[in-house]
Amino acid sequence: MISLVVGDITNPFYPTILERFATEFAAVGYDLLVHTVPKDATVDSVMPQVFRVQSDAVVVTSANMSSRLARECQARGIPVVLFNRVQADASLSAVCADNYNGGRVIAEHLKNKGCERLAFIGGIKDTSTHLERRRGFYDALEGAGLDVAYEGTGNYDYTKSLEFADLLFRDARRPDGVFCANDITAIAAIDSAKSAGLLPGKDVAIVGFDDVPMASWSSYRLTTVRQKIGAMIRNTLGLIEDSLADPDSAGTVRMIRGELIVRDSG
Repeated sequence: MISLVVGDITNPFYPTILERFATEFAAVGYDLLVHTVPKDATVDSVMPQVFRVQSDAVVVTSANMSSRLARECQARGIPVVLFNRVQADASLSAVCADNYNGGRVIAEHLKNKGCERLAFIGGIKDTSTHLERRRGFYDALEGAGLDVAYEGTGNYDYTKSLEFADLLFRDARRPDGVFCANDITAIAAIDSAKSAGLLPGKDVAIVGFDDVPMASWSSYRLTTVRQKIGAMIRNTLGLIEDSLADPDSAGTVRMIRGELIVRDSG
């Protein structure tokens, strides 16, 4: 039995990976039990459930685990792997998209399209996904002699992202290129741009991150970085099996590079 601990279940990226996790793990004989973390709570709040069901391993995604709980899992012989994020605790293994490289690739793409007034709509500010995507974007722009004219946060939430995008596109010197830290943020930006009478991909380039199913819908046709979910899940399974074979092994972080998918939005 593998316990999968999920925080932001409303993000369409995570229902997609839940299905893939169940399929990949079942293929090698593991059942999957999903634990959802209530809003504004931490992984620690659901760990008593994990311990009660005597899980063989724990995968934590879209939420952070305290070092205290990580040590308790280690003492109980339960491997923990973080999925799609990393933490400072070196004892924790993780499989993550190469978010830094993804941010750089998006910056290069917008630069090559001739964008000069750039904006960044970020996610949840203390998460590794937000921090690394932002850092890669800014570093690449700095190397190209460009900077970010506008920055705000959408907290990976459609409504909050829409509110900030509305402010951007009402500005007389609106941006001509926008990097959104995930696809749900980018979808909000596209809706906002259309409401302002702008044509995404022509009047403003909008790029997201994740490649959720909605990204390919005809109403959005979103340019985005596709996370290689299959490779990430297989690496997660590999780390679990390594830890079960050698419980004293050190934490390992594996970064999986994504792929820029160019569609009509930018």
